[in-house]
Amino acid sequence: MSDEISLYQEYLRLEKRYSERTIESYTEDIKKFYDYVISKGWNPLKVNTSIIRSFLSYERLNDISKKTIKRRLSGLRSFYGFLQENEYVKYNPFLSITSPKPDITYPKVLFEDEVEKLLKANSQRTDNLKDRDQAILELLYASGLRGSELVNLELSSIDFRNRIIKVFGKGSKERLVPFSLEAKTSIEKYVNGLRKQLLLASKDEELPTVLFLNNKGEKMTLRGLEYILKKIEEKTGIFVDLHPHMMRHTFATHLLEHGADLRTIQEILGHASISTTQVYTHVTTEAMKSEYMESHPRARKK
Repeated sequence: MSDEISLYQEYLRLEKRYSERTIESYTEDIKKFYDYVISKGWNPLKVNTSIIRSFLSYERLNDISKKTIKRRLSGLRSFYGFLQENEYVKYNPFLSITSPKPDITYPKVLFEDEVEKLLKANSQRTDNLKDRDQAILELLYASGLRGSELVNLELSSIDFRNRIIKVFGKGSKERLVPFSLEAKTSIEKYVNGLRKQLLLASKDEELPTVLFLNNKGEKMTLRGLEYILKKIEEKTGIFVDLHPHMMRHTFATHLLEHGADLRTIQEILGHASISTTQVYTHVTTEAMKSEYMESHPRARKK
């Protein structure tokens, strides 16, 4: 890895205080650009707009989505701004490059009966990890937590009496999130039973204080959570492409469909901007149109 990329990683880590996952994503995009430029015999520290447009053409030919290209351009624009400030380059060539407008895609969500079917099927499992997985599903659906927030959730951050969670989201911003009675019941069952058993399997000198543990009694990772959700699909026989963000989207959409205010949903989800939350109005509109087309006799296709 080049010196300037390593220096940039330290800048993101120490000054911007980005997560390791975010830094890894930034680095991957920079490396893809560097690899392309070097493969053409060019110097990454002497690129111009023509070289950048050549890279973008290469990306489009390889069916890279507009959303991904936009993200990469944003990251590279920041990276070359950093290089300019540290005198690696004379100017930032990405400032004159316009990002493509990504196609509008709406998040996939589960219908209410699909959620109920999933929760019921999981509760009927007989393996020893069932209670943990049920608590995960109930809490994701009841709170709309991000996957990263769930795996980092401390047991001490949960107020069981008032059913409130203290969550530290993006940028270490703190917010309070309510959760359902069903989630409370599932979490308490897990905490008072299986979690204690998992702690006995832990080989760490200091026992983990997070709520959810893997089968070795250790703190769960985000990828571990994603793996667990896939295993839940296999164990229940319900395949819905389950992942943490789907449950978050489902939570928000169902709140909106039942009359919750957008500002309230924004606060619970921890969105910095209301525009991010407004995507759920489009999701519910699309669902409404779908139901209408299926149900109205004159709307049905002949």
